[in-house]
Amino acid sequence: MSGHSKWASIKHKKAATDAKRGKLFTKLIKEITVSARSGGGNPEANPRLRLAVSKAKEANMPKDNIEKAIKKGTGELPGVVYEEVTYEGYGAQGVAILVEVLTDNKNRAAAEIRNIFAKKGANMAGAGSVLWQFQHKGLIIVNKKESSEDKLMNIILENGAEDMVTQSDAYEISTTVKDFENVKKAIEDASIAMVSAELTMIPSSTVKISDTSTAQQILNLVSALEDNDDVQNVYANFDIPDEILNEIET
Repeated sequence: MSGHSKWASIKHKKAATDAKRGKLFTKLIKEITVSARSGGGNPEANPRLRLAVSKAKEANMPKDNIEKAIKKGTGELPGVVYEEVTYEGYGAQGVAILVEVLTDNKNRAAAEIRNIFAKKGANMAGAGSVLWQFQHKGLIIVNKKESSEDKLMNIILENGAEDMVTQSDAYEISTTVKDFENVKKAIEDASIAMVSAELTMIPSSTVKISDTSTAQQILNLVSALEDNDDVQNVYANFDIPDEILNEIET
């Protein structure tokens, strides 16, 4: 899990920019629609929808937009049918890349993703060649200034968390998918602010990146993929040290 806290901070800054461009709302609406279609329109009975709605509220999406997206998913309103597809590939230095897509045109999406990989010096891979390197987990990141380590550790372990790793400026808490919401709620109830809380794909091992040019190439690939309208999530198993990330940021 090394490096997730720093990367999450960068992603959140990018999400704020995306929100201004309307791109974030588009991705959130797709996720709400697909979640409602697959598990029903009641967030209380549909954990995936509940998380999608929570993220939409955090992004200050208007309530009407959320309700319309749910109704399009349940069929109460007409809407586009999106398909879920996962693409896999390798970036510089053999970094494994997973790309989760929601699209109304799989042929277009496949061509666009393949083109991004090629332009950024990366390669697409066959189904299953990368996926085995990741586990579906809950990941919660808390800034160190929000809580002492002992206090946070007691809260999360009592509510089913698997592990907590202390990074330079944050705590990274991992959970099973099943226990994610219990742990998140316990942290919220303790009035401890979170940098991020999401269901994600955590790599079982990472590739250490030790030079700035390779790190920049990988981050450019991830950024280009995330900018694609059909792409919902991008996961990778790179481990870029803070000093290199800071250098790239500046």
